[in-house]
Amino acid sequence: MESSERTLLIIERLRQAERVTVAELAEATRSSEMTIRRDLDQLAEQGVLRRVRGGAVSFLRGHSAPFPVRERDEAELKGRLAVAVEELIADCESVIIDSGTTTLEVAKRLAHRRITAIPLDLHSVNALSNASQVDLLMPGGRAKPGELSFTGHLTEASLRALRVDTAILGVCGLSAKHGLTAHDLEEVPVKQAAVSGAQRVVAVCHGAKFARTGLGFVCPITDLDVVVTDRSAPADARAELAAAGVEVRVV
Repeated sequence: MESSERTLLIIERLRQAERVTVAELAEATRSSEMTIRRDLDQLAEQGVLRRVRGGAVSFLRGHSAPFPVRERDEAELKGRLAVAVEELIADCESVIIDSGTTTLEVAKRLAHRRITAIPLDLHSVNALSNASQVDLLMPGGRAKPGELSFTGHLTEASLRALRVDTAILGVCGLSAKHGLTAHDLEEVPVKQAAVSGAQRVVAVCHGAKFARTGLGFVCPITDLDVVVTDRSAPADARAELAAAGVEVRVV
């Protein structure tokens, strides 16, 4: 099993259990215990877990994995979701692009388009910075270490001063019962400000997000206009969105 595949398997185990052992991970990945120890040490450096004797304790329960780890996860699917989102955007639109790995792929797709872009993290700023047709506006605020997402009063105030055509939101959790949720509480008011200033709100996520609920409530599903997802999204969840008047696009 390649390193990236092992990492994804380990992360999935860490989402399910508070503690994992080197022996069980070695058996699950058909790798040596020495290899697993190296993997765990690398993930500990990224803040995913805490190493303990014989294994590791998860930091992922109720939290998202660090950006570099998430960026490698489901890369092909994120590309397809980004294509579908780009198709929703017309030339000359003003667009808020949320922080996150899926929305980063959207930013890359929009880099060749004639739009006004307001990205909410430095990853997307970098993806758009050399795009000659993009009018790039940055909301300011504090760039959170690791995530590089903009947070704080300056970010919120900047967004609340704008009226844009479309806000493209990343998703930590989504359901009819709990609405759109986020793991990072600092990002919740920023997302809410983006929603309040947009004529249209587009949420983009892979199907697994329908089984998760973040700690912070962003908005009810009735605040969403379009959800772009994939075929792994549960049929009943898609039906609930449609019943609430949300357009669901499946890639």
